[in-house]
Amino acid sequence: MTRTTPEAPAQADTPTQPAEQASKPGRSQAVQPVLEKLFELYPHLFGAEFLPLKLGIFQELLALHPEQFQRDSLKLALGLHTRSTRYLQSVAAGKPRHDLQGVAVEAVAPEHVHFALLELFRRRQGRTQADLRPKLRAQLLAAFAASGLTRQEYQARVLTKDASANTLLEEAFAELDQKLAKQEALLRAFNSSGKTPAEFADMYGLDQRDVMLVLDQGRSQPVPAVKP
Repeated sequence: MTRTTPEAPAQADTPTQPAEQASKPGRSQAVQPVLEKLFELYPHLFGAEFLPLKLGIFQELLALHPEQFQRDSLKLALGLHTRSTRYLQSVAAGKPRHDLQGVAVEAVAPEHVHFALLELFRRRQGRTQADLRPKLRAQLLAAFAASGLTRQEYQARVLTKDASANTLLEEAFAELDQKLAKQEALLRAFNSSGKTPAEFADMYGLDQRDVMLVLDQGRSQPVPAVKP
């Protein structure tokens, strides 16, 4: 089974101007001129908003600006940039990748969205005692739905040797299965009740809006079977 990893593995970072950088002072100072030049040349990519970058943009920058950038320093600068929280937030939001002209050219791969969500969760969870897992589960399920992949296809892309990360996805899918099971049970109970939605909601002490939502979903498409 082939698994992919993010273009640049996420690491801790500290906000700076014009780009956020890793917290190591030596590296920050070494690549600061490169980041400033990137901001100067391409403010639509490295300015107020960090947009996901087209794959292969490193090679394009070297080819277009051989006198401005050196391979090693540019590689380090782009690595720090794409590990920044602001950049990961754009990836996690599912924004498309952009070329140097700022044109959206390709979608971010589902696994990159998934890994960005996990890294952002780890950073935020490390700064609070509140349990952020419920929000993460909702985000993971939304990313899964947006991917258009089957559960098996999605898992083949995102599961890794990181047991804790895999567990978080398993928890999200378990929550989805519970929701689907409840929806299916509610739909079956309504269909066999002979009641109107209002009567059914009143009989079970439910919010009529919730009942109507399940009924509308059932009419538009069958409630998916719960998967083991």
